[in-house]
Amino acid sequence: MTNASPHLKPLWKSYLELCKPNVVAEMIFIAFVGMLLASPSMPELDKMIYGLIGIGLAAAAGGAFNQLVEREMDKYLNAHRPIPSGRINAKHAVVFATLLSILSMLVLIIKVNALTAALSLVSLLGYAFIYTSFLKKMTSQNIVIGGIFGAAPPLLGWAAISNDINPYALLLVLIIFVWTPPHYWPLNIARFDKYKKAYDEHGIRMLPVTHGVAYTRLQILLWSILLLLVTLLPYLTGMSGLIYLAFASILGVGFIACAILMMRTGTDKTAMQTFWFSIFYITALFAALLIDHYVRFTL
Repeated sequence: MTNASPHLKPLWKSYLELCKPNVVAEMIFIAFVGMLLASPSMPELDKMIYGLIGIGLAAAAGGAFNQLVEREMDKYLNAHRPIPSGRINAKHAVVFATLLSILSMLVLIIKVNALTAALSLVSLLGYAFIYTSFLKKMTSQNIVIGGIFGAAPPLLGWAAISNDINPYALLLVLIIFVWTPPHYWPLNIARFDKYKKAYDEHGIRMLPVTHGVAYTRLQILLWSILLLLVTLLPYLTGMSGLIYLAFASILGVGFIACAILMMRTGTDKTAMQTFWFSIFYITALFAALLIDHYVRFTL
């Protein structure tokens, strides 16, 4: 299936869409929070700017490579995307994504540090190829295993400032890692028919298709409970104070309530509501970390 008028959008908008700008924006925000948390005072401005540019370019390259690898499946799963709609051909996408990758590495190595560049490269390759090309066809737990690659932004931001791998940064990675399955599975449920076709035609093994929707709803509930517990760790380890604790508790209970509502109603509407809440959730949670970093209240 292709778009009848593939060239209606300006070419630059098609290339921007190829980068998954919404995902990139969220990753840049979380990396930015990681940068600020890495320092008791304001970090060096130039290092922050170059770090965010390099991390953002790497994330954009990962999004472009992801769409390139999934272009055949996207003909019916995401036909509006630039490659399946015919607005950008695959060869041009390869060149574009490769250039973004090279540019991101140059910026990070020259202007930030080699550690951030190495971690960004691992995250990019893991998401774009290991997760997309292999894990999706190997196991229905692909989003659990592959989620580690998408959980890197706070570590990347932290490493850009501190040039080391801090345990607190790894704790933030753990939060995103646990958040990823209950964030993504509701979308799989809401688009079950399309993912079923992806399984039948390309062997893409998503949990609702291989184990059933009811089982997946239960897993979302269990993971949301685990998420609430994990998000308490920054407070329990002394990383954050009462402001963060309050936000994490309220947001965590809200996520669990969405999961319960999904189980009770069994509708695609509540599945999509849970998906959108999960995006709000992770943004608000990291905003709370940032507020708490500068306005600390403790008992």
